[in-house]
Amino acid sequence: MQIPAIQGSLAGVSPAASVTGLGDVGSVGTLGSSGSAGSGGFGSMLTNAISSLNQTQNTASSDSVALATGQASDVTQVVTDVEKANLEMQLAVQVRNKAVDAYQEIMRMQI
Repeated sequence: MQIPAIQGSLAGVSPAASVTGLGDVGSVGTLGSSGSAGSGGFGSMLTNAISSLNQTQNTASSDSVALATGQASDVTQVVTDVEKANLEMQLAVQVRNKAVDAYQEIMRMQI
């Protein structure tokens, strides 16, 4: 399951190399299990987080289909995967909302 709205909005986003003066943003931490802190900056962290979200959504979708068709043997695992996907999507929406709010606040600043 692809998330075209998120992927489409990231089409024009370049890596963190285009952002200067931020220092080592990537050393704050990483999302997911891939990569190490400080290896790619904010852009790669965001890309990894969206890839992880997409993978979690795909897993939840396939688990739901398996449950609906009677192929799933562990109902609790399906419920856990679906709730995990739900929580990750809520987090992604909240991060997006905060980023949009920050952008709008910067645009309102007078120079």
